[in-house]
Amino acid sequence: MKAIQEKAFRFIDAKRDEMIKTWEKLVNMESGTLHKEDIDKVAMFLKETAESFGGHARLVEFQQAGNGLVVEFGNPTDKPQVCFLGHFDTVFPHGTVSKRPFKIEEGRAYGPGVLDMKAGVVIQLYVAKALIEAGYSDRQIRVVLAGDEEMGHPKSDMSRVFEEECAGAVAAFNFETGDVSNALVVGRKGTATYDIAVQGISVHAGREPEKGRSAILEMAHKIIAIQALTDYEKGVTFNVGTVKGGTVRNAVPDHAEIEVDVRVMESEQLDEVDKKITDVVAHTYVEGTTTTCARGVGIMPMLRTAGNEKLFELVRRVSEELGLETPHPVISGGGSDSAYSVRAGVPTVDQMGVKGQWNHSDREYAVVDTLFERAKLALACVLAL
Repeated sequence: MKAIQEKAFRFIDAKRDEMIKTWEKLVNMESGTLHKEDIDKVAMFLKETAESFGGHARLVEFQQAGNGLVVEFGNPTDKPQVCFLGHFDTVFPHGTVSKRPFKIEEGRAYGPGVLDMKAGVVIQLYVAKALIEAGYSDRQIRVVLAGDEEMGHPKSDMSRVFEEECAGAVAAFNFETGDVSNALVVGRKGTATYDIAVQGISVHAGREPEKGRSAILEMAHKIIAIQALTDYEKGVTFNVGTVKGGTVRNAVPDHAEIEVDVRVMESEQLDEVDKKITDVVAHTYVEGTTTTCARGVGIMPMLRTAGNEKLFELVRRVSEELGLETPHPVISGGGSDSAYSVRAGVPTVDQMGVKGQWNHSDREYAVVDTLFERAKLALACVLAL
């Protein structure tokens, strides 16, 4: 395996400029989660790229969500496959690329999704190609990519696809956003979302305010009650992320709505969360108002398992052997599709992507050199399994 590793490393070194150009092209393709047409174009680009690298690629098509992609590099063997996981959608609306396209300044790359997680997709494809070019045939490499991860797959069954494609694998590596602190994720919180609306009675705020029923006042009470549900000791957090309501300042508002994000450590906590939200919704503070609630689709928790810990130890050992900074394990508050590889019983390490900061914002950046560093780490980990 040492000879294969050295040859694969030389491949990565020789392809540095090409990797950056592929990264640039991918970042400069619009791929906001809500824009299926954009997502599907990126999926096709990645399919064609993977096939040119020698992979067998197949689209996972959906009617109301962006398509996903599965790529197999190498033939099945008598050993379980290795899975590379991730997504190619971003949180940014169509038109963002024209305003701030890919650029590199002082060793940092910028652009929508440059960190979360288009660099990770580039790493996956080039690691698989490097291994093939170096003569690796011990295990099949299976890449599974979602086109709707940022929304948690509300209109697709991509979560099922992750579970099915990962089933039986020896290990899974998710190339989500890497951290500048060199943390690697061995567990993640799950998510639940709620859209809550209050209907009141609107009247002129000066002429007869006593006849009105303020939806905003009712919602204000509910916001305070929801925020108070947070239990840091149990790792359960409630966050009212958006608030909308009213029309003009001189009218008692007859409508208000909020979006709530909830994070949990274990899937069993979701039932308790549901009950608490239901209780808040059912309680009326302003007589004459009514409240409705709709629960959205969230991401299951990535449980911290013994298998994850063992795989992390392999990554740590390989990092040290390569002379890289020693990583440390963390539990992340952000959800990811690693939840589904773990649910399939597969040891998983997450956050193997390029290092950087400020994803989901216009300050998002990635440290360019870590594109190659993480590629070499990933291929060395595959060889070390």
